[in-house]
Amino acid sequence: MEPSHKDAETTAAAADPRAAASSGVVVQVREKKGPLRAAIPYLPFPVAVICLFLNTFVPGLGTFVSAFAVLCGARTDLPDRHVCCVFWLNIAAALIQILTAIVMVGWIMSIFWGMDMVILASYKEQGIPQQL
Repeated sequence: MEPSHKDAETTAAAADPRAAASSGVVVQVREKKGPLRAAIPYLPFPVAVICLFLNTFVPGLGTFVSAFAVLCGARTDLPDRHVCCVFWLNIAAALIQILTAIVMVGWIMSIFWGMDMVILASYKEQGIPQQL
């Protein structure tokens, strides 16, 4: 029994990884962010590191500082919302972090929030587009 055309193609793709890449299949993954997460501003890298440091030791403080960066013109992933709305979303995130820090949830959320700020700052610094 002779192998079919599809079996020959699969065997060739397994032998040569470049053949699999030229098969024409494109996979694209997009992260869907909620409004609070999309309101995290793109900060300069040193400011993002300071906010991470503040969030690590005083939950919500770095997020509170980053809210004022929105008023100073920092870009977010919510271009269709007014600056005041994005500012209040960041203040709400800071309050959630402060109020739930008692049960450790807010502290962990605060640290992850600061890490997201640093990641977004590194994307901005390197010029890597967040959305394709």
